[in-house]
Amino acid sequence: MSLADRLRRRFARPPELVRAAVLASADPDERVLAWGELVRGEGWLAATSRGLRRVPAGLALDAAGDVGVLPWHEVGSARWSATADGGGSFTVVPLAEVEPGVQARQPAQRHVLADAGDLPAVVRRRVDQTVVDSRRSPLPGGGTVLLVARRVPGQAAREWTVVFDDDADRDDPTSREVARQKLADALAAERPD
Repeated sequence: MSLADRLRRRFARPPELVRAAVLASADPDERVLAWGELVRGEGWLAATSRGLRRVPAGLALDAAGDVGVLPWHEVGSARWSATADGGGSFTVVPLAEVEPGVQARQPAQRHVLADAGDLPAVVRRRVDQTVVDSRRSPLPGGGTVLLVARRVPGQAAREWTVVFDDDADRDDPTSREVARQKLADALAAERPD
């Protein structure tokens, strides 16, 4: 991509359907930060101030409010693999709360982009900004758990959660208790009496 193409892209307005999805958001302050065009004319992957949105190309304008958002603090990981032509693919692993203080990795979502623009840099920055602290800790059965503190919009305090590397450990009572204690220790260290 030439310098002129990059400048043109930088100052271009987001596609109409991307703008419509964000305008229909419940958050009046949400704005588009970057977007990439999906392959085969499937639509766009947009990074907004709230999170990631996949906007289909065939979306009717009156259905723009139905485009969901994956909030930044629920992105477990986002891996970018670039191609030489300015495209590439994102593999995004969302997190879901399965009980208070415990998140589980959801199936990976793959987004193949024909033109990524500034999207990879914006996604990396936004995900990194939500993570305040992370620590990997061993569990008794040989597994590990990730303790993570994230900034959550609308909350003054950061939110600590545990993410088990293996779902089987999450089902093991001993591992659950050890993880619960590690989470309690992290919270106590943050809020000493």
